[in-house]
Amino acid sequence: MTTDVISPDLKAALKRLKLSPVLDTLPERLAVARQQKMAHQDLLLLVLADEISRRDGRAATVRAERGHLDPEMQLERWDETAKVAYDKALWNELVSLRFLDANAHVAIVGPVGVGKTFLAHALGHVACRRGRAVLALRADQMLKMLKHARLDNSYEQELRKLLAVDLLIVDDFGLDAMDPTESRDAYEILTERHRAGSIIVTSNRGPDEWLATFADPVRAQSAIDRFTSNAYDLVIDGESYRKRLKPRLKPGQKGAA
Repeated sequence: MTTDVISPDLKAALKRLKLSPVLDTLPERLAVARQQKMAHQDLLLLVLADEISRRDGRAATVRAERGHLDPEMQLERWDETAKVAYDKALWNELVSLRFLDANAHVAIVGPVGVGKTFLAHALGHVACRRGRAVLALRADQMLKMLKHARLDNSYEQELRKLLAVDLLIVDDFGLDAMDPTESRDAYEILTERHRAGSIIVTSNRGPDEWLATFADPVRAQSAIDRFTSNAYDLVIDGESYRKRLKPRLKPGQKGAA
């Protein structure tokens, strides 16, 4: 296969247009175009499609990083041999992200270690690839951040960040009892995002058990009712998935002497 030499003038033009990454695949595309006697506009479309795909991938990666998504917890990395049980039809529906289009919520519930966080983050990555803004936080982390924000008068700003994203992922919700301030904050988030944005909540407890973790039962009932009335329930059961995430020596790899 003849290797096409890219002229300095073309390189300079692509650089000026911020299209330098096109050079990585351009020689291959030129060779394919020659072999297939491709029309000039088809070649141009092929080269630009490569660049669009690269930019989309980079943008999705940036969105995932900004959203604090675990890069290892992506749909294609889920171990299908894991001995966990959940409604696969419901999962397929969630992966379609129609719940996100409808501003609906998801409760992923199950015992410790069955992969709740993994599946929540996997949905977050799918959303990022489709151009949606995502933010993932542990519940205790989120509530502590809001509490500290009150001290430096940045509370409204931090709350807006939680309300502005398309998808908010709250991990390990309902583990601990909340004080009155934390209860108000949880109430604000659940009510303000009701039919205005989607939330994925992971928890070891079902929504019917969250009431006891709030300091104010009236606010709690109001917030939980709003959430559950507009939420899908994905219940997971089985053995711990975490052992599948343990680092291991690769075949042929030796430890330090």
